[in-house]
Amino acid sequence: MTESVHRLAITAGEPAGIGPDLCVQMAQQDHFCEMVVIADAELLAARAQQLDLPLEIIPFQENTTCVKSSHRAGILPVLDIPLAARVLPGQLNVKNSQAVLKSIDTAINGCKHGTFDALVTGPVHKGIINEAGIAFTGHTEYLAQQTGGHPVMMLATEGLRVALVTTHLPLKEVSAAITRECLSQVIDTLLQDLHIRLGINTPRILVCGLNPHAGEDGHLGSEETETITPVLQSFRDRGMDVQGPLSADTLFTHETLQQADVVLAMYHDQGLPVLKHMGFGKAVNITLGLPIIRTSVDHGTALALAGTGQARADSLSYAMSVADEMVRHMKMQQARSVA
Repeated sequence: MTESVHRLAITAGEPAGIGPDLCVQMAQQDHFCEMVVIADAELLAARAQQLDLPLEIIPFQENTTCVKSSHRAGILPVLDIPLAARVLPGQLNVKNSQAVLKSIDTAINGCKHGTFDALVTGPVHKGIINEAGIAFTGHTEYLAQQTGGHPVMMLATEGLRVALVTTHLPLKEVSAAITRECLSQVIDTLLQDLHIRLGINTPRILVCGLNPHAGEDGHLGSEETETITPVLQSFRDRGMDVQGPLSADTLFTHETLQQADVVLAMYHDQGLPVLKHMGFGKAVNITLGLPIIRTSVDHGTALALAGTGQARADSLSYAMSVADEMVRHMKMQQARSVA
C-alpha cells in the first residue's frame, strides 16, 4: 500500500523577519509532503528575488478538493493573505499585524475542515502585534483560544524532549499556576499525545521539581510536597511511568535522560535553556493538546538576517518533518481504532 501524501499549512510569520526567507528556501527542495504557504504572495516573490532563488508561485484555493501531491522544487503553492503595508526586511510595521494573525486563523480553519493535515508556524513578533492593540502572549496561547484546546508546549531536538507545565508567565506567577488540576491535565495530555501522535506506546516522563533540589523535603518550598508529589503518585498508582519530582540541576545529565522519553519542566526557563543549548536552530516546537497538529520553528524572527540569505532553514525543515510524522502516527492510530 502506497503511503499517502500529507498537506502541511505553513505560515510565514512576521513579514519583516526571516519566516518568508525560510519558506522560499524550503521551496527549493523536493519534499514527500505537500507544503502550502499562507502569506502575502508578492512578499514571497520579492524575497525570492532578493535571495536570488528561483520560485514559481501558484495560487492555492483553501477549500480545494484536488489530490495532494508531493512538493516539487522551485514551485510553491501559496494561499495569499495580502499585507496592509509594504515590507522592508528587518523593519517592523504595526500595520501588518492583522494580516499575520489572519494567516494563522486561515491555517487553523483549514486544519479544522480537513484542507490541511497539520500546521507549521513561522516566527511572529509578539511586541509588534501588541503594539497593534491586540492582546497576544504567544502562538501557543493564541492557538488554544482559537481551537478550544488545552495546549502543552514541548520542544524537541535530537536526544531530548522538554515539555512545560507553564509557558509565558512572569516568574512570580508560576507557583500559583501550578495546581494539582493543571499538572494532572498536562501529564494526561503528554501521555496521550506521545502515544497517539508520536507513536510512543508506554511514555516515560521525568518531572522536575519547582524549587532548588526539588524542595529539599519541604525545607526549600512546599510546592513539591503539597502539589507535585501527590499528582505524580496518582499516575504511578495507575501504572504510569512518571518519575519525580527531581532536582532540575542534576536531571539533565546524559545518563538520566537515557531513562526518559520526555522531561516535564515546571516553567519556561527551567528546561528550555538546556534543550536550546543542545540543539538551537535544529529543534522543533510541538504544541500538544490541540484538536489540530501544530509544530513550529524553535527561533525568533531574526530581523537582522531577513533578506540577507544568511538564515538557516534547519528548524523549519525539522518542524515539517515532525508534523508529517505526527500525521502519519495519528492516522495509523485512527485506522487501528476503526479496525
